[in-house]
Amino acid sequence: MGRKILLVTTDQQRYDTLGCNGGELARTPVADGLAAAGIRYERAHPQSVVCMPSRSTIITGQYPATHGVFMNGVPLPAAAPSVADVLHEAGYRTALIGKAHFEPFLDPFLRFVENAVARTGTTPPGGLHRGFEHLELATHGSVGPLHYARWLANEHPEAVPYFYQVLDRSMQVNAEGGGDTGAPQVHVNAVPREWYHTDWVADRTIDWLSSVGDDEDFFCWMSFPDPHHPWDPPESEARKISWRDLDLPAGHPGTVEACEKVLVEKPSHWLGYYDGSFSNLEGGPASFVPKLMTHDQVREVNALVHAEVQLIDAALGRVLDYVERRGWDEDTDVFFTTDHGELQGDFGLLFKGSYHCDALMHLPMIWRPAPSVGIAPAEVAEPVGQIDLAATFCHIAGLPVASFIEGEVLPTSPGSGRQRVITEWDSQFDTVDLHFRSIYTDGWLATAYEAGGRYDGSEGELYDLEDDPHQWHNRWDDPTCATRRSDMVADLYDHLLQPRQPKLAVEAPV
Repeated sequence: MGRKILLVTTDQQRYDTLGCNGGELARTPVADGLAAAGIRYERAHPQSVVCMPSRSTIITGQYPATHGVFMNGVPLPAAAPSVADVLHEAGYRTALIGKAHFEPFLDPFLRFVENAVARTGTTPPGGLHRGFEHLELATHGSVGPLHYARWLANEHPEAVPYFYQVLDRSMQVNAEGGGDTGAPQVHVNAVPREWYHTDWVADRTIDWLSSVGDDEDFFCWMSFPDPHHPWDPPESEARKISWRDLDLPAGHPGTVEACEKVLVEKPSHWLGYYDGSFSNLEGGPASFVPKLMTHDQVREVNALVHAEVQLIDAALGRVLDYVERRGWDEDTDVFFTTDHGELQGDFGLLFKGSYHCDALMHLPMIWRPAPSVGIAPAEVAEPVGQIDLAATFCHIAGLPVASFIEGEVLPTSPGSGRQRVITEWDSQFDTVDLHFRSIYTDGWLATAYEAGGRYDGSEGELYDLEDDPHQWHNRWDDPTCATRRSDMVADLYDHLLQPRQPKLAVEAPV
């Protein structure tokens, strides 16, 4: 018997939502306990700030340039390498329970395995899909072909209409508001907590783990759909954090004038998103105009996000309790992270999109190594990324890092010498046509814009995150930072990989 691996991911969760990372709203004793007993990474970044590229990086251990999923709506090829395949071939039992999203959700003809598998059960066609022998899938809503929606419709049909409708009648991302303040994608959900997808993911994970033999090793990816919008947690839980008691988030400049003053220093699509002259097609409802959002709406969104984080923490606790009851805890490595962050009021903005900033790129990442291996708890400040997870899984399993993996084994203590982490962006829509690359190193963040859309390739962003943690002051054109800017851009392009050719096709909006 070797070491077991439980990978826990959420969707669209900020670094500062966990207590161990300084969060003060959500109670997260389970995640905080993992951090206290393991490794807490203070500078983990994604390689993309939207779902499908990030999830594809986690499973392949490759940059978006290599695996080719440059944006949502681009399916990861069925033949793409997968660390789950490597582990399964080494004798691991493998399962993915919750949100997968390696393939587009908008798939009315069920061309993709993830959307079609629920028709036949939980075993993928041919016995495996991307190395997983068991799939039970969910997304953010209560309708559609995935396992959770089918379960809800079969077992609790009265609850299906309780949820927010993710798409509007024109099949676009819904901008309708609700709750107490009319905030976009906020909704009062009468669903009982035990029927909501957070508890369902935990329940189904425990059920699958019960099929694993005492002496079998497993790689289980438990993937919660929250705290991604829509923000419609069970009403009984939502009310536990009162939005009326909250301040604006620290990254919100405070007034319309203050937001505009901050945003005008950035490339023009930032202010364009705020005032409605640029449609954020790749990150939220196309018709949403952040400038029109009230402070109370920001507060209500924040309250609901943190209520969802609390639910996730409690659900994770139930799964870890089961692992302990089975006698597996000493030999189980637990990872907790997310695919990308959420603007959540920073700069006066909401959702995600073509914006490289800490709100979207600074991720929670915790690795609690199996206690049996005796790795001391630590906090690691050097930059790491999602790119490093697959290599780490191979290491845990006692396997050589697979040749297709581009990341490195995560460090378990400070002093690793890690110097940089890189994030990519390429638009899926020709009408948007944004392309930029970011590098974090030595406490600074630089984003180099490439020619396309509204930019000629000379634009960019540069921030000193120690002096300017909210990234309100763009130093790109500051002559006193010229050397740092040129050095960082050179370092960035020295380490970028050549993009996959031919370029993969966009097959759906999301």
